Amino acid sequence: MQSAQLFFVPSPSFVVMYSSFVLSVDISHVAVLLLLSIFLWSFCAKPRSLPPGPRGLPLVGNILDMPSEKEWLTFARWGETWGDICSVTVLGQPLIILNSARMACAMLDKKSSIYSDRPVLQMGGELVGWKNTMVLLPYGDRFRRYRRMCHSLIGSAQTIQRFYPSEELEARRFLRRVLNKPADLSAHVRKTAGAVILRITHGYEVKETNDPFVELADKATEQFSLATAPGGFLVDLLPALRYVPLWFPGANFKRKALEWSKTLHDMVDGPYAFVKQQMASGSALVSYTSTLLQEKQLTTEEELDLKWSAASLYSEEGLTIFSILGAADTTVSALNSFFLALALHPKAMEKAQAEIDSVIGNDRLPTFDDRQNLPYTNALVSEVFRWHTVVPTAVPHRVTEDDIHEGYFIPKGALSVTVTQTKDRKFAHDPEVYANPFEFNPERFLQSEGRNPEPDPRDICFGFGRRLVMRPAHLIHLGMHLADASIWISCAMSLAVFDVRKCIEDGQVIEPVHENTTGTISHPEPFKCTVKPRTERAISLILAEH
Repeated sequence: MQSAQLFFVPSPSFVVMYSSFVLSVDISHVAVLLLLSIFLWSFCAKPRSLPPGPRGLPLVGNILDMPSEKEWLTFARWGETWGDICSVTVLGQPLIILNSARMACAMLDKKSSIYSDRPVLQMGGELVGWKNTMVLLPYGDRFRRYRRMCHSLIGSAQTIQRFYPSEELEARRFLRRVLNKPADLSAHVRKTAGAVILRITHGYEVKETNDPFVELADKATEQFSLATAPGGFLVDLLPALRYVPLWFPGANFKRKALEWSKTLHDMVDGPYAFVKQQMASGSALVSYTSTLLQEKQLTTEEELDLKWSAASLYSEEGLTIFSILGAADTTVSALNSFFLALALHPKAMEKAQAEIDSVIGNDRLPTFDDRQNLPYTNALVSEVFRWHTVVPTAVPHRVTEDDIHEGYFIPKGALSVTVTQTKDRKFAHDPEVYANPFEFNPERFLQSEGRNPEPDPRDICFGFGRRLVMRPAHLIHLGMHLADASIWISCAMSLAVFDVRKCIEDGQVIEPVHENTTGTISHPEPFKCTVKPRTERAISLILAEH
């Protein structure tokens, strides 16, 4: 009988982190036992055929092949050599890599009943407590309860409409911040995304400076990154270490876990307590939390689910937490990509501006009611999603039973499957799906004589599997409509009032570089651009009270 195989997904910093903990003198004997166990396993186990991949070394497998940054580029190169499904082994543990939307859909969507779980993270999930959020919650009854609660209020384009006024208000505030300090564009994008998500989840209005929830989320973000980094803590490889007492040599990780757990619970409990206080005083704004609290008297379990599902919206929308209020990092990445695209492709910006001027005029800003009448603007936003891949390497899944896929064995147990979405391969930049895929061309999404629109990139930008919401025609990520609405209204309003150009310094044009940062959520590398109001009338619209 095939033994269950557990592996973690390597991160860009995996090799460095692994080296660090192996050298720990306090628990070096444990590391030796681990290596001996892997050595014996590698010689005794006779697994069935895994997908092909680069040949590894005895004992350590492909540890030396793992990239130190921008791992999706390495995974894509492997895909070019070994195909849409390939694998590597790290310390005796297999990593399955999917390099096409076809393969990801075939496995994670069509076989979602066995591919929707998450790997157990002892440090970040169990000890700190992130296992209570949807991004790390194992697939099961509690996950399904979270999903139902979220879907009831933000799971469709219709249900999210109740929050359109809040989205429009925060977009206007964004315009004002950019007008006042255009050099701080990236910070304004980040603040606005946080303001939108907290207003929707808890009816909370972010303070312009020194916001307590902002500070908590900044702290929690840093701790989350450290706690969930694969290889960062030996307890993730040896779960029994979680039971060692605090005084035990080498147990500093447990003291860190206590500290980080307090930060997490403060971030979850603070906004929730704010909603209950506002409801008691009769001043609560409509939000995800207040709406569900008003529906009925909740049991202790239901209240716990509500509190953590609200917090999950911070992380689940972007598959990670966000450094301001834990909000949608996908929104931040997409909006920064939008401004980069406008600086690099001014003709596309001018076409969208001409459409907005023609349909709306210059006496008001765009609203969600205008969206159906702005096809080119919609196409431009779609092209931003496709042009810059926000999630180049998706959060791993875990298979729950043995599977044979296209003749390859995918082992049962805590097995993670990584989906790679990369600009070099077959997701949003597949030449068989998108003509001239590396060209920024919004027209690809417009109907024209003799040519149908190319596929909407949102269908692959927001992930695969049962961590999405099943709909009749397609799969919708739980946070997709929320992120899409936030991005669209910010883009449309910005196009109406701002011109975005390349910077000129000392008479020299500064060319923005389109490069991706390393991380689960990939942002454009920092870039410079000039953002100026289009006209005096545009300034008046920005400053108008609403």
